[in-house]
Amino acid sequence: MDLKSNYNKLPSVKIDGDVIVGWENIASKFIAKEEKKVIAIECYPGVNFGEVENALTHADLFINTNSLFKSEQKIQELTFPEVTDDSIFGYISRLQLADFLDLDKVNSAKEKISNKTDGVIVVCGPGALICAPSADVRVYADLARWEIQLRMRKHEVNGLGVKNSSEPFNLQYKRGFFVDWRVCDKFKKKWMLQCDYLLDTNKCDHPKLVEMNLINSGLLKASSEPFRVVPFFDPGPWGGHWMEKVCGLVTDGKPNHAWCFDCVPEENSLLLEIGGEIVEIPSIDLVFFQSHRLLGDEVEARFGLEFPIRFDFLDTMGGGNLSLQVHPDTTYIQQNFGMNYTQDESYYMLDAEDDACVFLGLKKGVKADEMIRELNEAQNGSVVFDTEKFVNTFPAKKHDHFLIPAGTVHCSGKNSMVLEISATPYIFTFKIWDWGRLGLDGKPRPINIGHAANVIDWSRDTDFARNELVNQVEQIGEGDGWIEERTGLHKREFIETRRHWFSKQVLHHTNGGVNVLNLIEGKEAIVESPQNEFEPFVVHYVETFIVPASVAEYTIRPSGESQGKTIGTIKAFVRNNA
Repeated sequence: MDLKSNYNKLPSVKIDGDVIVGWENIASKFIAKEEKKVIAIECYPGVNFGEVENALTHADLFINTNSLFKSEQKIQELTFPEVTDDSIFGYISRLQLADFLDLDKVNSAKEKISNKTDGVIVVCGPGALICAPSADVRVYADLARWEIQLRMRKHEVNGLGVKNSSEPFNLQYKRGFFVDWRVCDKFKKKWMLQCDYLLDTNKCDHPKLVEMNLINSGLLKASSEPFRVVPFFDPGPWGGHWMEKVCGLVTDGKPNHAWCFDCVPEENSLLLEIGGEIVEIPSIDLVFFQSHRLLGDEVEARFGLEFPIRFDFLDTMGGGNLSLQVHPDTTYIQQNFGMNYTQDESYYMLDAEDDACVFLGLKKGVKADEMIRELNEAQNGSVVFDTEKFVNTFPAKKHDHFLIPAGTVHCSGKNSMVLEISATPYIFTFKIWDWGRLGLDGKPRPINIGHAANVIDWSRDTDFARNELVNQVEQIGEGDGWIEERTGLHKREFIETRRHWFSKQVLHHTNGGVNVLNLIEGKEAIVESPQNEFEPFVVHYVETFIVPASVAEYTIRPSGESQGKTIGTIKAFVRNNA
């Protein structure tokens, strides 16, 4: 197949409406002389408060809520049980945003607002709606999770109530993931849709203000039709170059492209095209505010306001092996990190060179104490870990599917292009061997042999891997121009995967639950509603797309250059508890 890129890196959901663009226009809307007007701008972590304050400098009173937080020492003490002293892992926070604020300072701010009888009063920052819940104008300044991370890497942002912008990225990210984002997401769920406007500040000095009812309309539309989130790409020490051609990436000084989060709603963005203007919001907002339509009744009941399925790319074409790793089981992740479910995985091979392989499961007869001892010796630099002494290798070819239930030692080898179909938790990887290399920052990447030793399932040996984890493909249906196969996942995993090969139209049912699909073969396909309930939706090679539970019934057929050819999709959904 011709690999010339037709991959869409900026998919969007279109709705009608107007957007106010630029600080000058936003300020002129808000800063008008009146007897008294209180404007509360609630800010998600990472929003540039200084940019907002400079734009609204003509306000008669400006209260930056960062001045209302408890002392940094008190916040460090408050959050330490959840931040911990580990370099990567913490515990999912149980704190509320109000726990970070100094009540006396908040009451003093409220008194200032009450005592001022005229003019424009702006309260801005995290907790603005705690200080001014009944403000005349309520604004939610949101920020995409990926943009927050980029700002962290440039040391531009601080955490909630702490000045930590100078810390290494991994420590900033850990505080965000386990504490700040969890705390502010709880507050967002309660308050965002009660606001009058959403403020998009993802692009510096190019803000966009949108009426919240339009945002809600966009979320409703996205939950009613197939859609894509915005993929993002990142380099890594093992990264390859396949995505650069197939996804049309500009190298822009990057040594490679290792990862792509193509469907991880907690991390990705959702673009709303409103009256020709693109407004970017975190795609997790769709999960928060349209969960029932998006996820479906049973999935929502099981996972709450979380999107349970993850699709991402791992590119080692012309690169190296991933780190040898293992993921914790559900009990371990609940007890040690406060997560509700664990990081079960699978590797679907989108492409592979002749020498590609997957490291999967332990060799028969491996002794736990010997392997752990040699891993520790390798980590200390005294030996090179002999991976193939302990871990199986299986040849990998295009369209193979390897299943990886938690507790299974694994990694993809070099010269592979993996579509990782997994449960959504994505940072709980216990690396046990990184092939003696350094990260892109020139430093060794964290190794977690202690955690790994607690979760490796030593019964996952050669026979188990061969008989239960490698290419467990079963044909379960066929019709005029199509074949359906079950490819996984393992019985210990809650995700079911179905592969369709088809040259004609195929009918799909969501069966009351969200579907996630990828076009694994073919240049182009078109997704349609048999009842014409949504506009035809075109997808291109290796694009991941989401079909909300509310869609119920949809068809997919080859289109464009793929008409008359056999193409393929892989679909993931949550298995019924029954």
